[in-house]
Amino acid sequence: MAAKSSKKTWIILLSVAVVLVVGLIVAKKQGLIGKEPATEVELAKAQKADIIERVSASGKIQPEIEVKLSPDVSGEIVGLYVSEGDSVVAGQLLLKIRPDNYESLLARAEAEVNSTKAALEQSKALQSQAEARLVKAKVDFDRNRKLHDDKVISDADFDQFNSQYLVAKQEVESAKANVQAAAFRVKSTEAALKEARTNLTKTTIYAPQSGTISKLNIELGERVVGTSQMAGTELLRIANLNKMEVRVNVNENDITRVSLNDTVVIDVDSYSASGRKFKGIVYEIASSANGLSTATTTAVDGVTEFEVKIRVLKSSYADLIKGKNSYPLKPGMTASVEIITNRKNGVLSVPLAAVTTRDPNAEKQETEKKEGEENNNNEPEKVSKKEKIKEVVFVFTKDNHAKLKEVKTGISDFENIEIISGLSEGEQIIAGPYLTVSKKLKDGELVQKKDPNKDKKEK
Repeated sequence: MAAKSSKKTWIILLSVAVVLVVGLIVAKKQGLIGKEPATEVELAKAQKADIIERVSASGKIQPEIEVKLSPDVSGEIVGLYVSEGDSVVAGQLLLKIRPDNYESLLARAEAEVNSTKAALEQSKALQSQAEARLVKAKVDFDRNRKLHDDKVISDADFDQFNSQYLVAKQEVESAKANVQAAAFRVKSTEAALKEARTNLTKTTIYAPQSGTISKLNIELGERVVGTSQMAGTELLRIANLNKMEVRVNVNENDITRVSLNDTVVIDVDSYSASGRKFKGIVYEIASSANGLSTATTTAVDGVTEFEVKIRVLKSSYADLIKGKNSYPLKPGMTASVEIITNRKNGVLSVPLAAVTTRDPNAEKQETEKKEGEENNNNEPEKVSKKEKIKEVVFVFTKDNHAKLKEVKTGISDFENIEIISGLSEGEQIIAGPYLTVSKKLKDGELVQKKDPNKDKKEK
């Protein structure tokens, strides 16, 4: 009886074990156990939208034309006839530098010219005297040469007349050279006189163009330094405030997308509170990067930027002009710009965060590495041919999986990116979280739609 009871117990235990094993197998097949947790994702649809491609930058408001005035002569300001903000016309008297020293230099130069002219006349008189002596010496020489030929006078007497004639000729040549030297001295002193007169005129400074005194750096009685070889003390600036521009620096990655006559939306900080925007156009793009003097020079902080000049359209702020001398935009105002480089309406697009890149080589290498570890294969790895990095999106399938699709993209704005090929309108794609899409998500991975209220509930 004991043996039968023990045998019956073993049969029951074995039956229970078989039932448990079968149950585990069925549960695993149905996904009830051993199932990996699904990755929570944010979804969006591929749909048509208007995309405006922009390049953003910031800079300063400046006049298109601004002239900086520096003196060519040094001295004290004895007359200042304008103030900052005044309107001036071309040729208007702006200021005077004390002329006393330059008047003295002019008087000295005039005296030098008169002195050298007198010396020139004296040299000419000496030349005339030398020429007269030469005529007399030649007459004496010719007369005595005939007497010498007739044996009337001795050789010694004839040699005396001959030497007098030769000396007279040399004196004439010397006199001519002195006259020429005196003439050169006259020209030199006349040049110095001209320079002295010019320097005297430079003590009075006139406006080279019409405009507004945008900056005044000097006061009456202040001393300034000026030279003709280099810029001296900056006196003032004259600007045409009717034509304003924004000068911005654009990164080298964006400069290739910027073209002449591109439309620009300008946000000036002074008018940001009112939401006022201004319009402009790109009218000049630098050919060389900022701060580059040679091909081997690198830009400051390793950032290569190009200066772009944007003309502010006066029509966009005409209503702010209250009078003749009213200028709403002032030099030095800070402005942010959005250069519209391209625009497409009604194109298939997805959120910018939905498009990412994948390196096929990296995935292959990871797979080969796993297979090698499993097989303990010591054979050398084969170097696979490098493939181009692909732009991809993850499509959300009906069975809650992420399907990787390669796409071709076009222009983008701050929110959406154009899909040229690879997707159809209405397809549901995975648009976030960013880190999940860009780094973690894999083809075929189980996913589920993220509950938008989950974060609120957790909080």
